[in-house]
Order: sequence, then structure tokens, then C-alpha cells
Amino acid sequence: MNILVIKLGALGDFVQGFGPYAAIRAAHPGARITLLTTPPFAGLARAAPWFDQVWDDGRPDWTNIPAVWRLARRLRAGRFARVYDLQTSPRSSKYRFFVGLRAEWSGVARGASHPHANPDRNAMHTVDRQREQLQMAGITAFPAPALDWLDADLSAFALPERFALLLPGASPTRPGKRWPLERFAELARALPMPSVVCGGKAEAPLGAALAAEAGALDLTGRTSLFQLAAIARRAALAVGNDSGPTHLAAAAGCRTLALFGAESEPSRCGPRGVDAGFIRHIPLAELEAGEVLRAVGGG
Repeated sequence: MNILVIKLGALGDFVQGFGPYAAIRAAHPGARITLLTTPPFAGLARAAPWFDQVWDDGRPDWTNIPAVWRLARRLRAGRFARVYDLQTSPRSSKYRFFVGLRAEWSGVARGASHPHANPDRNAMHTVDRQREQLQMAGITAFPAPALDWLDADLSAFALPERFALLLPGASPTRPGKRWPLERFAELARALPMPSVVCGGKAEAPLGAALAAEAGALDLTGRTSLFQLAAIARRAALAVGNDSGPTHLAAAAGCRTLALFGAESEPSRCGPRGVDAGFIRHIPLAELEAGEVLRAVGGG
């Protein structure tokens, strides 16, 4: 049996799909499961135990007709008996026509054999929404996803024995999701342990500033997603904006506090993990470092 799972991104959404991926694999232990995703997440997906193959060409520009045609042919040639569309976007719903209308379809596409028929689905948390979607498709067991594969060697970083992980970045197109850098610096100075700053290359100026202002160890732009998860697993706590790295830290089991403002709703997209929480303050820029410090118990 050939099964297709669609999850195109972004990082936080991809990470919050770990549970559904594990549930789909448990429900179809003998199936050949293909994930359709995008290049930033293909490495994670190929290392995970839930997929037999990973295709990373899932979001061609609609104006690139040859690329769209190649994807359509690939999806049709996959001969998928069932599709779990966890992206549930207008784009991914269109892929039902590429796959072929005979395939069973779990999602929101018109004519789906197993629709997520909850009119309030968009008000649900991502994790709860996907679980209910799978339940409506007949999946009832949701084992905790194994994450032992999400690790890496950290010997090159000379990490402190005990430290806090700070994640000051967020989407560059949504600056309102970022707690001010000076607040992060104030928090770093108040914590009773050294801080380590992580993020992508675009966050390098933030990491450099925190290193200069608060003595933090700056690892921005130097870690893979696997190393970021490994650092989070070893951290005493993590504090970050509503971003993919913050979700990854929570999924890795780190005690995580996410900071929300007006631009996102934690009841729908807050981090999930064994010890994950959030603060929402509007406007986010006026959230005091002392309140964050109290929320993490002083460190």
C-alpha cells in the first residue's frame, strides 16, 4: 500500500507534525509511506523513522509550469491509495487532482473521502486539529513519537555545564513577533546561569549583540536543526519568540517558554512538549524581563 503524507512547512508546523507522522506510521506498519515536503525539512524527515521516502519538491511556483507538471506526473505515478494532507491549504488540496481522484483523501479538499468535517477546525490548536483529522480518517492510536534520532555531536561548541537557551529570532517578515533584543539581554544578565544564543544566519546580528551586551555564547548560524535540538535537550530552559526553533526546543523536551504578542494566537499555535508554556503580552515590546524571569522560576 502506497501512502502519501503532505506537510510543506514552516518549521514550527513541521515539528508539530511529529505526533501525526508517528500515528500514521503506527496505523500503517507495512505501508510504503512517502512524505511530500520542501527542502528545509527534507533532512529532518529523512532521518526520522516514519517515512520510506521523502520528496522535497512539494511547493513549485505556480508560474513554473515545467516544475508543476513534473510534480503532477510524480504524484500520479506514485499510485497512492491514501493521502493524509496535513498541510490542508488551498495549494495542497489542489494536489488531489494530481494524485488522482480514486485515492482516499484525508484533509479538506473538495470530495475528500475522509474530510476533516469540523467547521471550527481553524480555531483549534494545530496538534489537536491534526489529531482530530486523523481520528476522522480512522486512526485512533497516537503513540508518543520517538525522537532519539533528533540528536547530534556538540563537542565543537564548548557548552557550559548548565545554561539557558535563548532564541531571539522570528520570521523576518513579521517583526512584531520579536521580543526586543534589550529585553533578552536584560533576561540573560538576570538568569543565574550563562546563556547560549541560537538561530539561523539571519539572526547573527542578534547573537552578536547578546554576546556583547550579556556575555552570551553566540551560536547563531552555526548549528544544524539536529544540533539545535541536541542543545535544547541539554539546556536547563529555553526562552524564545514564536518561531520554529522555539517549537523544536519544546519538542526536544526542554523546559520552554514562548513569548507571544498580537501577531499570533498561542491557543492555536503555542508550543507543545513535556514542559512547554507561553506568555502572551500585547504589545509584546512592553513585556518586562522580570515577568519572564518569574515565569521560568528565576532560572
